[in-house]
Amino acid sequence: MGYAIAEAASAAGHSVTLISGPATVAPPDGAEFVSIITSDELHDAVHRAAPECDVLVMCAAVSDYKPATVARQKMKKRKTPFALELVPTHDILASLPRVNREFLVVGFAAETHDLELNARKKLREKNCDMIVANDVSKTDSGLESDENEVTIFFRNGESKKISRTSKKIIARELVKIISKMSEKCLTKKSG
Repeated sequence: MGYAIAEAASAAGHSVTLISGPATVAPPDGAEFVSIITSDELHDAVHRAAPECDVLVMCAAVSDYKPATVARQKMKKRKTPFALELVPTHDILASLPRVNREFLVVGFAAETHDLELNARKKLREKNCDMIVANDVSKTDSGLESDENEVTIFFRNGESKKISRTSKKIIARELVKIISKMSEKCLTKKSG
């Protein structure tokens, strides 16, 4: 989805920086590409890029936890039980500035249940301008699929559903919605 949004934004004439971990999709032409591997690298790259952007789209499905320690070499198999200690990863959305922010924040919510309730909660708690939510419990759309269906939730309480279609079509629609929202914000600031 991130690559599709970057491609749609670039095609619409926007300057795009795509921050991504390993992927099977090539970055779109015209986009500045920042390669990362870990969630910590993603956190740092987002914080470096955010002050220079007008819109920050956060659609990466970052794991909520990571191993507490990383083995430097292969761990040999044991006959006894093994417990892996996990620690929370950085909450990148929550770590963004909450006041005097000069850019719009578009978050994503990958949900398996209570989509609207969880998405609206995330919208408030993470201080996003809009949240794009999708049900990842379905096997025919969302993660690992070329198709998706999403519901967009806005701060003013409104929502908009985009029915199941290709991620490229959803991305183009999202770019249009984000562009209109960004224009309204710029008009309010200059007016």
